[in-house]
Amino acid sequence: MHTTLHLLAEAPPPQMLPARSLMAFTLASHIILVPMGVALPLITLIMHGHGLRRGDATALLLARRWSAVMAVQFAIGVVTGTVLSFEFGLLWPNMMGRWGDVFGIGFGVEAWAFFLEAVLIAIYLYGWRRLPARTHFLLGLPLPVTALLGAFGILAANSWMNTPQGFSLDSAGNPVDVNVWKAIFTPMFGPQYWHFVVAMLLTAGYVVAGVYAVGWLRGRRDRYHRLGFTVPFTVAAVFTPVQFMLGDAIARAVFRKQPVKFAATEIVWKTDTHVPEYLFGRLHPDGTISGGIKIPQLDSILAGFSPNTEVRGLSSVPEADRPNATQATIAHWAFDIMVGIGSVLALLAVWYAFVWWRRRRLPASPWFYRSAACAGVASVLAVECGWITTEVGRQPWIVYGNMRVAEAVTGARSTSLWTMFALVVVVYVFIFGSFLAVLLKMRTRWRLDDERSAEAGTMATPETDTPYGPRPAVPALDAPAPGRGDGTAPTEDGRP
Repeated sequence: MHTTLHLLAEAPPPQMLPARSLMAFTLASHIILVPMGVALPLITLIMHGHGLRRGDATALLLARRWSAVMAVQFAIGVVTGTVLSFEFGLLWPNMMGRWGDVFGIGFGVEAWAFFLEAVLIAIYLYGWRRLPARTHFLLGLPLPVTALLGAFGILAANSWMNTPQGFSLDSAGNPVDVNVWKAIFTPMFGPQYWHFVVAMLLTAGYVVAGVYAVGWLRGRRDRYHRLGFTVPFTVAAVFTPVQFMLGDAIARAVFRKQPVKFAATEIVWKTDTHVPEYLFGRLHPDGTISGGIKIPQLDSILAGFSPNTEVRGLSSVPEADRPNATQATIAHWAFDIMVGIGSVLALLAVWYAFVWWRRRRLPASPWFYRSAACAGVASVLAVECGWITTEVGRQPWIVYGNMRVAEAVTGARSTSLWTMFALVVVVYVFIFGSFLAVLLKMRTRWRLDDERSAEAGTMATPETDTPYGPRPAVPALDAPAPGRGDGTAPTEDGRP
């Protein structure tokens, strides 16, 4: 092997650890918001359509409030997403300099989708009480499409990094003759895109439903909370079994197109047939595995429907071209946690479907709602684990088979990168703290509005006042403005 490769394997640049840590932190933070950005518009419009079709003021109220959450979430996502975009150029300039012309089209698509989504969210949010009901709903319909288009751009770029194609290399190793369509629609694009999109739908559904499950556990069992739980949870429950099929499809795609990543994910050391499946466990540098639960032959069966299926092992490629034992263990644990969470969510969906099929009502057990309340957090954790599997399993490549991470990293001093990391952490704590504070304030205000309306006897369910048509008149204060009629002037708040 060339001496340079040995040096890269034995002594990574000092910038590697801070650059990776910064990128991992910002990506892990941003992806918390992604499910709501991709899927909440669709869930909101489902509720909106239900409200219009049934003339249901409670459903329209929920849709209006969710649209406000959607706008706040989008604003926060703008900040975290922009930071990620800058980090590609700041932390990995060699990758962007060499390969940007090939896979940069994905980022361009995502940018256009972002601007279009911003305009549509503004129109949709502004349209409540200002536009005719049908017109307002129709103007909201493109929102889920633009959200999917943004995911299209990002997944096109990431899938290209996993299975790069659509270019030729000149004598200096630089890409030429770029074929845009091949660069976008790589072998991993389809499996990655649909697996990701469905993950966003079920994650957003479980997160939103979890809020109302907590309300149910606290005794708020009115129609507002029942409907707020039922619609998003049904969306999530419907897509959960679909995700199992898509997860199986992407695992087989990785087995065929990225066999070394598959070996890392399943901690397979030697190429062989009748390969066992390990649930958790730890891979050691000598190829031995400690801990975990061993299931004989299952890995070969899952990969090719037969125990005779040959699974390529990590030792089949040079050490410099594969994840090390620690990275393989991390990818393996992340994959097992993701699959484990998905299995539990599937059982929860079956529970929900069974009760609905037998009794045509929601489950009554508190344990169901406790599980539903935890499902949102668990599904976000599963999304995080999915990205860990994808990114760590690809190591040491940043562009699979063409450029290593060590070759792409910036030449900036490691101390500068650690300082930048610390600043980003402080800023993100402030951003997410502000996001949480805004959401809690909105929740409190909405609850107080509902309580006042209930005490005044103006509604049987929260806000029967329709969100369309003329706004209700502002209640008069104790004294008329600008004067009382008795010659005395009012104070600034209109009171004597």
